[in-house]
Amino acid sequence: MNLNKVILIGRLTQDPEARTTPSGQNVTTIKMATNRVWNDATSGRKEATEYHTVIAWGRLGDIASTYLKKGALVMIEGRLQTRSWVGTKDNLKHYVTEIIAENLQMGPRSANTSTAGQGSYEPGSYKRPTETLNNEPAKQAVDNDIPIIDENEPLNAGVEEDEMAIKEKDLPF
Repeated sequence: MNLNKVILIGRLTQDPEARTTPSGQNVTTIKMATNRVWNDATSGRKEATEYHTVIAWGRLGDIASTYLKKGALVMIEGRLQTRSWVGTKDNLKHYVTEIIAENLQMGPRSANTSTAGQGSYEPGSYKRPTETLNNEPAKQAVDNDIPIIDENEPLNAGVEEDEMAIKEKDLPF
């Protein structure tokens, strides 16, 4: 059995580039970067960045070009594909390896993201509302929407007693 699968989580280095092939099929090129951090025994912390070209066809490409912008966090699932061609000027054979996207998951959205799909997706930029409620700061209005667990509330609230009990026969050892 063979497997050709790539999973990348990184940030876009530029806005996606959408175009249409002569046959009328939509295709979008996504340029992204991933970072790798490790500790070297001699010099301590090291970091390396890899740059990737992702190709998204059809509806997946349309979604990417509409909602993703430079700097957006994205997870891409796909497969590797290597293409080759002979250069017209140098008459040499050139190769490029790209990721063909099969699935795409966008990172976190900002609070002001439009639901109509106008391409206003900006990751990691949650902005608090500037208006106030009852002369209280806007921060208070946002905080009121966050559910808080009362410190006096039992940890097993809403859990049946038989679900809480650990049975010896269920232990794997």
